[in-house]
Amino acid sequence: MDDLDTREWLLTNGLGSFASGTVCDAHTRTYHGWLFAALDPPSQRTLLLSHIEASLEIAGQVFALGTHYWLNDAIAPQGFRLLRSFTVDPVPTWVWGDFPGQLTRRLILPYGWVSDRDSTSSLAQGNPSSRFRHQTLIQYSYAGSEVATLRLRPLIGDRDFHHQQRAEPEVRFSQIVGQQQLLLQAIRPGIVGTPWHLRWTQGNYEPDGLWYWNYHYPAETQRGLADYEDLYSPGYLTAVLQPGDQLTLEASVGWPESELPLLNHSLFTAAIQAEQQRLAHDFAAVLPASAQALTSTPPEKPPELKPSDASHLWHQLLRAGDQFLVYRASITGPTVIAGYPWFNDWGRDTLIALPGLALATQRFDLAKGLLQTFGHYCHLGLIPNAFPDVGVQPSYNSIDAALWWIEILGLYLEATADWEFLAQQYPVVQKIYKAFIAGTLYNIRVDAADGLVTWDAPGVALTWMDAVVEGKPITPRRGKPIEINALWYSALRWASQWAERLDKEAVTNPETLVNQARRYRQHADQVQASLQQFWNREQQYFYDTIEPDDRPDPKIRPNAVLALSLHHCGFPAEQARQVLQVARDRLLTPYGLRSLDPADPDYVGYYLGQPGGVAPQPIRDCAYHQGTVWSWLIGPFVRAWERFFDTQDSEPLPFDWQPLLDHLQQQACLGSISEIFDGDAPHNPQGAIAQAWSVAEVIRHWPCRE
Repeated sequence: MDDLDTREWLLTNGLGSFASGTVCDAHTRTYHGWLFAALDPPSQRTLLLSHIEASLEIAGQVFALGTHYWLNDAIAPQGFRLLRSFTVDPVPTWVWGDFPGQLTRRLILPYGWVSDRDSTSSLAQGNPSSRFRHQTLIQYSYAGSEVATLRLRPLIGDRDFHHQQRAEPEVRFSQIVGQQQLLLQAIRPGIVGTPWHLRWTQGNYEPDGLWYWNYHYPAETQRGLADYEDLYSPGYLTAVLQPGDQLTLEASVGWPESELPLLNHSLFTAAIQAEQQRLAHDFAAVLPASAQALTSTPPEKPPELKPSDASHLWHQLLRAGDQFLVYRASITGPTVIAGYPWFNDWGRDTLIALPGLALATQRFDLAKGLLQTFGHYCHLGLIPNAFPDVGVQPSYNSIDAALWWIEILGLYLEATADWEFLAQQYPVVQKIYKAFIAGTLYNIRVDAADGLVTWDAPGVALTWMDAVVEGKPITPRRGKPIEINALWYSALRWASQWAERLDKEAVTNPETLVNQARRYRQHADQVQASLQQFWNREQQYFYDTIEPDDRPDPKIRPNAVLALSLHHCGFPAEQARQVLQVARDRLLTPYGLRSLDPADPDYVGYYLGQPGGVAPQPIRDCAYHQGTVWSWLIGPFVRAWERFFDTQDSEPLPFDWQPLLDHLQQQACLGSISEIFDGDAPHNPQGAIAQAWSVAEVIRHWPCRE
């Protein structure tokens, strides 16, 4: 490679631990490293192993294989020039050449949930007897005609994944050298760091203890954040490799309680096989169906993929979706990381992603576990938007999470007919309804005059457009947001339907359920009539929000499309078709929907302010929902379009999936889908490199499925 390829790769372990880096092997982010361990899954993510610096000596000539940015703008060494190939399948694999021989390096994070039960049921239900494993395996393979000497220098840290490490006098690293292993721990005044160990299959280790200063992370410079750090090297490993030799290393949290057997090369191969078997087991229900669907592509689905290409893409998507599913120790149950590398798990994101990640893949136990957990934490009629660590109260700063919970519960029941689960969760539905009627946090309440949901609280943003800068919401949307009331309408229809069903099976008090069903139905009828307040006849579109003083907001945003995509839709077809045509013309891009019409004076076309710009967080947050493209919104657009148009005849779906599938394979994070894209062409990917609901909506609408 003559150029630095800074596209990224990602490995995860089902607990929140991850590894990430670039194709060219240079770390460009604070979040790049080979072992970020989620010490309190999925939280307390801590960098332990940044990387291992490698050089290869053949016939007296030394080839430095690493690539690094430095604070003085230097790039050294320049091992990327020796890099011949890179692939992420089945694991990130680099091949260096341009010398007498070839060196291959592979990385894997074994699945972190070690249990006697299968991975799906363990993640869905929790298992106190299970133990956690935070581990990275690295394997080097040498091919050549001459003997080579491989020198490896680990670069380590002990810091929160959001921050950088500095070479300060009070920061020390202890090391205990054993037989082909090294026990490590950071020590600071009054703080004992994370114990972890490094093992290897062969070679001689020499401790020396050196600080390497001023590694530069240019992606952080672009984001206006702290952009350099110092890393510590405890020593270096030297191994003489014969042609065909391998060298395997293991970095793992904790110190062995007893003497471990010597590390074996087969551990790496076994880890790959175990991961492939786990994924095959968890997705067994959809892999055969996808194989059948690959034989033909429906005419309304534009991608013309060969079956083998489509099969590979489908596997990539399933694997990408699985990376977001993790176990949360504080709730002893499953949750969904919203995005890598910097997001945690959020209620709204989890629920919106659930149909793609769990229902479309027929992982129904997982879906049930997620719904059950959220229902358990319902408080004052609200569902948590963020789960805390142990000992901390959940965060309930969302108006829509509770309504999304009802919507997704309905989709789960439609898919499974699990009416016993409905009976268990119906009291939560009642609790949400009563709280919205009576009023709850943030002055969330139902307006008795029209039956619509409204809210009014200064300084917060409770919808999915939730960016706040210096205490001021960028898109406050106080009052009656369009998609919130569409969700409310759908929730009322679900509740009426469920009360009627439970009434048929009721042993006691059936009259109560009959009355509840009638009340929900009458309220839904009132809301359906009131939804016409959102119709903007002049723009042939829905108002985005009716503000607390009853002024309508005419901004053209994708929330109108969201309102048309729900299971129960309260809008007439003619209005819906007009809205979708406006959204097609104003908001649709090859990667999703813009968050604001480009003709709006508040529109921001580039997330970083300008192409290739430098933008601190306030600038980025101001652009977040003011034109930025959100790829997850393509799912609601597709669902709404296919509901209101005859896609095979007069109005085919006006979206070509191929650019988004090309992005999955070739851009940003290879094998995943970015959080957002610039509103203006060429719509460069921005934000988190892998986002749960972005991947989930493509799985849900897999374009090669019949």
